[in-house]
Amino acid sequence: MILVPITYKGGVYRLDEIVDYIEDLGGYIVQRHNIANEVVLQVLMPQDDIERFKEFSHPLAGEVQTSPLVGTEIAVIIPSLEIHHLPHSACDVAEYLRSYGSKSNILGMARGFGKRISQINDEERDLINEHDVAIYLLGNFATCIEKKFPKLRRGVMVPIILTGGTSREQLEKQTDPPVEGYVGGIGRFMHRTQTEVDIHRLDLLIDEVMRVISEKRKRLSHDPPSASPARIQDMIKQEIPEIEHVYSPSPITVQLTGLRVKLDYERYAQRIRDLVIDGEITVGDVANVLPSRMRNYILIRIRPFSETNIVV
Repeated sequence: MILVPITYKGGVYRLDEIVDYIEDLGGYIVQRHNIANEVVLQVLMPQDDIERFKEFSHPLAGEVQTSPLVGTEIAVIIPSLEIHHLPHSACDVAEYLRSYGSKSNILGMARGFGKRISQINDEERDLINEHDVAIYLLGNFATCIEKKFPKLRRGVMVPIILTGGTSREQLEKQTDPPVEGYVGGIGRFMHRTQTEVDIHRLDLLIDEVMRVISEKRKRLSHDPPSASPARIQDMIKQEIPEIEHVYSPSPITVQLTGLRVKLDYERYAQRIRDLVIDGEITVGDVANVLPSRMRNYILIRIRPFSETNIVV
């Protein structure tokens, strides 16, 4: 069963019927946002049932749209947290990704500055690799990007999208080996992205992120995860009620091949491994439950079918 990411926007009137219908169709609510009297649901739903869901929600004035970034977590990488490398563009990129359904995290490197001394440490590398995609927001000078980027990408295994103030063609020319995506024209600028030109830059970046995510989803379809991340999210919510007392944003973050659970690893990792998915199959049978590099959180990495011979 192919689950497609969508976003539902509607009012609170008869919302319980919408939620029940999503569950009846075999869908999963990844995130829910209440904005005044409007509710935004980010959903993973069977592809064949989307039109049926649109027909059901139409009398309730609900809006359904495809959102390819729902169910992803993306790292936005900047060389440092100093004013030279953290202009408005970094925050605007992270926020724009969230508006399209993704969970984004900004990572400012400890020693990413300086053409001669720039570097990435083991903790930063491991944290980046916990995400689905990494977006590198670098500066305006081609020579600076050419000398620093090979050091900053060292050991990063997730797909990389490189951005900078130079053109896309220049970024492609100076990057060897190549990366999965390029967006030019996004460098350092000390103003908010409010003009039409600035917003067009963000739209180009979103298009590139969607393309890279879609290609990754296609590769995963050839050897899919042994269980749906969204299904494991629902199980954790039902079986570990302590997750309801986590007040940080997105207590459970769904990724393409796993989840980040914002509970203490030492206390809750074994409880998550022992959760029964189906019959005698537990989460520990189909996934690696690991300590995350992000605080003391739990990282769940679902193993592919080729390793477990299980699909639940």
